[in-house]
Amino acid sequence: MYKRQQEEWDLRKCIDYAIEHNLSIKQQEATRDQNAVELNTARWSRLPNLNGNVGQSFNFGRALQADNTYGNRNTQNTNFSLGTNVPLFTGLQIPNNIALCKLNLKAAIEDLNKAKEDISIQVTSSYLQVLFDEELAKIAHSQVELSREQLKLKTAFFENGKASEAEVYDARSRVAQDEMSAVQADNNYRLALLDLSQLLELPTPDGFRIASPKVDDNFNSLSLPEDIYADAVLTKPGIKAAQYRLQGASKNIRIAQSNWYPQLSFGAGLGTSYYKIAGEENVSFNSQWHQNFNKYFQFSLSIPLFNRFETRNRVKMARIQRTALSWKLEESKKLLFKEIQQAYYNAVAAESKFKSSRTATESAEASFRLMSEKYANGKATATEYNEMRTNWMKATSDMVQAKYDYLFRSKILDFYKGIPLTLE
Repeated sequence: MYKRQQEEWDLRKCIDYAIEHNLSIKQQEATRDQNAVELNTARWSRLPNLNGNVGQSFNFGRALQADNTYGNRNTQNTNFSLGTNVPLFTGLQIPNNIALCKLNLKAAIEDLNKAKEDISIQVTSSYLQVLFDEELAKIAHSQVELSREQLKLKTAFFENGKASEAEVYDARSRVAQDEMSAVQADNNYRLALLDLSQLLELPTPDGFRIASPKVDDNFNSLSLPEDIYADAVLTKPGIKAAQYRLQGASKNIRIAQSNWYPQLSFGAGLGTSYYKIAGEENVSFNSQWHQNFNKYFQFSLSIPLFNRFETRNRVKMARIQRTALSWKLEESKKLLFKEIQQAYYNAVAAESKFKSSRTATESAEASFRLMSEKYANGKATATEYNEMRTNWMKATSDMVQAKYDYLFRSKILDFYKGIPLTLE
């Protein structure tokens, strides 16, 4: 159970916690465990079985007697038996079934790994959204402080006769507007934290805080999609799961073909019985136990001759399934390459947008500083000041958004290359 945490959570801790507690992950773990049990069952199918039977029958009414006449008689019959059966040759069905179960287990493990990858990407996206909203909230609060300073300045100018009362009211209105923007920014931050906490299956976001890593603005160069795909197609669990299922389809064909071959089995058993006739003197139970004791062993050979084309159609269906899975594997590879290409072009666009927005922010900030001096000295109107400040805030927000967008896109490319998701 999650308890209120005082320490901050970094990205790695969030991902590990989500993998451990996410319900979709647990469902995939259950599927993996089911396949492990099926493999265990297939392996034990080579061994002989052992069955014990006890039967009790009661017969009433007319029946054939010892003198070859019919008469009314009541009888009881009690029998005990113990038998075993061993499959000797099943047309290679058992070894192929074991091989199929192994491949199914491997595919289930890769499905689990893919589910872990998917939740890792979701957590990373949500984590960066929290960082983004947190920075916007800080910017909004800094704007409130700036507006309050301007209000104090305009109030002092008004008292000295250097500013009009309208300018004071305008500055006060700007403070109120910025405080509303700060409240909205804080709410967006709390909602982002809530989304992340729900993704981690936390019962409540109370006490949940994430670490704010130092993000370097100088990002590494991007790898080409062809180079990333060459590594990803060999390691990504979605591709490996499709490959295992394609191999399993070949085993399914051999399992279906096994029904064309004779089936040889060995059986053995022993048993005894006790027979009682009502109204007559019967041999004792102990005597009958020994007198009726019997043993047997047998070899059974079943030769398939005609089963209404059932085996032929099963083989055809298995071959069709293998063809479908081969196309599915090719589709998975194409989809993977498409995802890598999209991630690459999105990262290139985000990188260009971040560089442009950083330049625009520097220019907007410089212009705002100059405008602030003019406004403080009464050389610029409130409209000009507010317009310049709005431009600076928008440029700053765009730069923050572009930075985290590019960071996320570049991390996705690294993830396709097999690099764990981290902000360190």
